[in-house]
Amino acid sequence: MIQFTVNGQLRQVDIAPDTPLLWVLRDTLELTGTKYACGQALCGACVVHVDGAPVRACMTPVSAVAGRQVTTIEGAERSRVGRAVQDAWRKLDVVQCGYCQSGQIMSAMALLASNRKPTDADIDNAMAANLCRCATYQRIRAAIHAAAKSLA
Repeated sequence: MIQFTVNGQLRQVDIAPDTPLLWVLRDTLELTGTKYACGQALCGACVVHVDGAPVRACMTPVSAVAGRQVTTIEGAERSRVGRAVQDAWRKLDVVQCGYCQSGQIMSAMALLASNRKPTDADIDNAMAANLCRCATYQRIRAAIHAAAKSLA
């Protein structure tokens, strides 16, 4: 049995320790906001936070989160930063198809948790590993600036 906290709730799963966290979240815990895309930690669609740090859930074995805190997009609004980012995303109509957006939001939250006044270069650097096939990068950057402003 592997025990960890997801979005503030203690969870216990009886699953192979090398099972990717993504499959545990989606298939076992039915938290489907975190998306599967490349399966190789290259696109960022599967970003979740482990103890506040962004990680790729598709390549993180569930055993690596034993005893730790996992936050998914479903728990993002539990933090002030998460609410600010999600509000900015809605106000600026960032989403086009939406598939990558949970990973984008989780990466943006991690950036703003450590840097409340990011420059364009800071944003581009922090978000570079998150791919968006719809190319909403300008709206993503604007939303991150808007969220930062609301947090000031």
